[in-house]
Amino acid sequence: MDGERDRFNGDTKVLHQRAVRVPLPDTTAERAFHENMMTVADARERKAELLADPEVPLLAAYEAELERIAESFERRLRRIAGDDYEEVAMAYARGDRDDRIGALAAYYFEGLWRIQQRTTITEMMFSPVILRYPDSFTMNIRFTDGYTTTKSICYESPEHSTEDLTDEYAEAYYEDSCYSQQQAATYLRETAQIIREEFPSPDNTSFEERKYGGIVSAGGRRGSVFSAMLESLEPDPDRFSEPVDKPTLVEAGPEAKRTERELLRNEAIVL
Repeated sequence: MDGERDRFNGDTKVLHQRAVRVPLPDTTAERAFHENMMTVADARERKAELLADPEVPLLAAYEAELERIAESFERRLRRIAGDDYEEVAMAYARGDRDDRIGALAAYYFEGLWRIQQRTTITEMMFSPVILRYPDSFTMNIRFTDGYTTTKSICYESPEHSTEDLTDEYAEAYYEDSCYSQQQAATYLRETAQIIREEFPSPDNTSFEERKYGGIVSAGGRRGSVFSAMLESLEPDPDRFSEPVDKPTLVEAGPEAKRTERELLRNEAIVL
């Protein structure tokens, strides 16, 4: 990148009320999708292990999760646009190209940039929606302001606290924080199982059992308080009337809008 003109500063319009729809034309594609979702479940369980270990700082678990998400976005970008995906996304952002590959690269690159910002910015929540349909799946990369949903569980990080506590209160705060992290670890393990149930393997389930599935999740932070949420989400069987033969951008869909009404607080702004 050369000069100020090419510095990426983000553009919320790229993500707003949009999703990527990816075809699942055969068992091979279904298997790859299933394996990707099992990687997500494994990463959630790994975060639970780190949270449950009092010797591991909470920040290590948080950054490990962000790193895993960022790596998955980078893999998608390389599959879509090659190793020069950043220039493809920037060209689309500048208006130098207006094609499907450029639009997809810009969408995922915006998501990657915002994920990387989360290590230093608080009160920005990542809340993706992933839905499985008979012939495809969709991923809605979504960020909102705020740090929690109406159903989030919260846990504390003493390392991020700015409170000046006496020794007595500091010890009690540390113990309460450790307990909240243990509770969060249990929640993460339980919700990892939801991912496994919603996206079963094509090798040991019938098509009727696996043709629909979905999850919505959310994670955020405000100061020393972290939050997590994940639950199943039922896809709308009437959402798509036409098949798809290549990855493409689509509207976010009625399911995503429903989660905004039910999970996001009234003052939350979807970025």
